[in-house]
Amino acid sequence: MKKYTPALAIDVVLVVVFAVLGRSSHDEVLDLVGLAGTAWPFLGGLTVGWFLTAWLYRDKFDAFAAVPTGLLVWVSTLVVGMLLRAVTGQGTATAFIIVATIFLGLFLVGWRVVVGLLQRRKVDAH
Repeated sequence: MKKYTPALAIDVVLVVVFAVLGRSSHDEVLDLVGLAGTAWPFLGGLTVGWFLTAWLYRDKFDAFAAVPTGLLVWVSTLVVGMLLRAVTGQGTATAFIIVATIFLGLFLVGWRVVVGLLQRRKVDAH
């Protein structure tokens, strides 16, 4: 699991960045309690995505792969995050779902695509 720590850390940081940007775009206080309240549903979804992916692809699990890891982590983060927000009375407006879908997809899948391209480029250079 140690070799996957950097990928998990990147995902966690990106979800927290998503929460920070969301709070700041709505002029909400950026204190630790408010940030935790915004981020926890998506961090819960992220956790589900990581466990689900590791379980489904246990023989071939690659935390850095855009497919399937990035896609499953993205969808889980989004869907579970929105469900947790809904059951706890937090907002799930359509516009928010659209923004969250785009942002989380670009970031949770996107960084993995970039890493994959850089790795291929490195291999091709040798």
